[in-house]
Amino acid sequence: MKDRGETTRESILDAAKTLVMSKGFSGTSIDDVLKLTGKTKGAFFHHFKGKADLACQLVKRYALNDLKMFQELDKQSQEQSDDPLQQMLIFIELFEVYISNSDDPAPGCMYAVYTYESRQFDPDVLDFVSDTLRQWTAIYVRKFQDVMDKYDPALDVTARQLAEMIVSVIEGGLVLQRAHGDTDTTRRQSIQFRNYLRLLFGNPNTKNEAA
Repeated sequence: MKDRGETTRESILDAAKTLVMSKGFSGTSIDDVLKLTGKTKGAFFHHFKGKADLACQLVKRYALNDLKMFQELDKQSQEQSDDPLQQMLIFIELFEVYISNSDDPAPGCMYAVYTYESRQFDPDVLDFVSDTLRQWTAIYVRKFQDVMDKYDPALDVTARQLAEMIVSVIEGGLVLQRAHGDTDTTRRQSIQFRNYLRLLFGNPNTKNEAA
């Protein structure tokens, strides 16, 4: 079980995430976070050096949770199939279920918030965001290369292009969710990406889906 200090730290990070995703980082003050949590400034500064430190720890926790989600969905997809294409399709479909049923309706993407408000953050924080997105792309590159080692695509495409495409679909979908207030946007676009993969590589055991 978490001790009281860890619980306090997590509650501050939870509140900061809620505020940053709704108001942006520049529009969120330490006082806003404390008001939402009911914590004191002493409690805040016990865990964070200041707002810049809060920003750094917040995005690092966000990235770690993303990675844990990826690892769990990847594990499930490998348990369901030995075929790399089927694994990829299953993984994407599991992600769609996750994004639809998550307690957090994902009103946007924190990476996008940090990128749009780049002047608010230290360079090392922005470098972390950039590196995180590169790491996500690299993971997908490896998975798509496994697919292409077994299946010939119907079009001239590379594993990196497909990896960049799925990251763009997810990140873009999250941005549109925030812009339109439609929390189903990312799931719908993910379905279309799966359909594209079926057309690209051929998958006679499944049928295309409509968003």
